[in-house]
Amino acid sequence: QVQLVESGGGLVQAGGSLRLSCAASGIIASINAMGWYRQAPGKQRELVAALTGGGTTNYADSVKGRFTISRDNAKNTVYLQMNGLNPEDTAVYYCNMGVVIGRTYNCANYWGQGIQVTVSS
Repeated sequence: QVQLVESGGGLVQAGGSLRLSCAASGIIASINAMGWYRQAPGKQRELVAALTGGGTTNYADSVKGRFTISRDNAKNTVYLQMNGLNPEDTAVYYCNMGVVIGRTYNCANYWGQGIQVTVSS
């Protein structure tokens, strides 16, 4: 029904930048909250940044001032601009969206497949 596809990950040196994108496709009426999570080896998945439909943002303390979440509603896409990356940011990053499905207008939570971000020291 609905698929989320992430892009933009990769390997970057400490201090560098990456921009992650996550595009939703399918029969979509609207999208409420969008967010990015990450999971490092041996650790639990954690919230990195979230953006409500009304534009309110929420960031993990560890990324405040370095990461910026944004959305393009026309493209059903959420972005994560990551600046000042450090090795502790190395993880698999997952996007998450609360999607109102077209035709049924039920709301469901969807995850992307995950994308690797590796920051070398």
